[in-house]
Amino acid sequence: METIDVTVIFLEGGTPSTAVTPVEILGSAGYLYQTLQGLEGERMFDVKTASLSGKRVQTLSALSLYPDGSIDEIQAADLLVVSAGGGDLDVECRRNQGLPSFLRRAYDHGTAIAGICSGVVQLAEAGILDGRPATTHWALSDDCRERYPEVDWQPERYVTESDGVFCSGGVYSGVDLCLYLIEKYCGHQSAMKTAKALLVRTPRVWQAGYSPETPKIHHDDKQIRSLQEWLFKHFSRPITVNKLAERACMSPRTFMRRFKKATGVTPIVYVQRVRINAARHLLENDLKSVRQVCLEVGYEDIGFFRKLFRRITGLNPSDYRKRFSVNLSEHVRYGERVHHH
Repeated sequence: METIDVTVIFLEGGTPSTAVTPVEILGSAGYLYQTLQGLEGERMFDVKTASLSGKRVQTLSALSLYPDGSIDEIQAADLLVVSAGGGDLDVECRRNQGLPSFLRRAYDHGTAIAGICSGVVQLAEAGILDGRPATTHWALSDDCRERYPEVDWQPERYVTESDGVFCSGGVYSGVDLCLYLIEKYCGHQSAMKTAKALLVRTPRVWQAGYSPETPKIHHDDKQIRSLQEWLFKHFSRPITVNKLAERACMSPRTFMRRFKKATGVTPIVYVQRVRINAARHLLENDLKSVRQVCLEVGYEDIGFFRKLFRRITGLNPSDYRKRFSVNLSEHVRYGERVHHH
């Protein structure tokens, strides 16, 4: 696998953790976990840093950050990650007037762009969020809706993705975004190993997962997209096609046709994938029993849940937990011995 070239952009007066987090987490992928196991690792991301001028950046705290160079010196990057500014959008936009046009050019030439917390505003300034779902810190959402009405702001989401544009919410969701990016580029197992090595929880939403094709959420049917957002929040409730059709103000037949046309899958398959992704997260991070996980994601029949989980992930829930749990205590609890080579 070829190394992915990433440049993390530091903003003057920004939040230092959102600048350091992608450097550390992306730089650890493929390397840190293997090294801790006594194995030879190979970094999956070549991470560099830049500021607008190439000079030292003073953050909100007492920390100063020294980038590798300026944004004009970036030769080529597969991915640009914009760290957060200070939270005052007027000040951030004035300080970073040259950045949006740079991001626009980079995106038009095929570079993926990610924004963390208020850094997402720079993507909005560049116009690359117009017509797309995006998230940012909840405290900025009203201001962002007023400034950028063409953007589909979804501040309840931790991570959003649309055609090579990635956004994350608050400071901690920068961790979610980085692990999400590792899964996107390198696979689920690489993301899980990185999470284990750094002792961080896995993303609160895996959208890629094991499914060969993720159900689409970026389409033009606003009624179906609105219903998908409702399902995203309420997937554990008792759900039938008739109830969903009623909520969408459509006949069941029309609803089925439009939902499949928009997402590529039937409503029931969509609900199953959302529920199993939620179950994966619980098994990766919590000490709940498989039965508790089954009930929490909306299933009462544990036999059906196990079969469905295996069909989607390729593993039964217990084996999945043993392989992917980020909690060492859980490995001990379930009798798995940790081997060092």
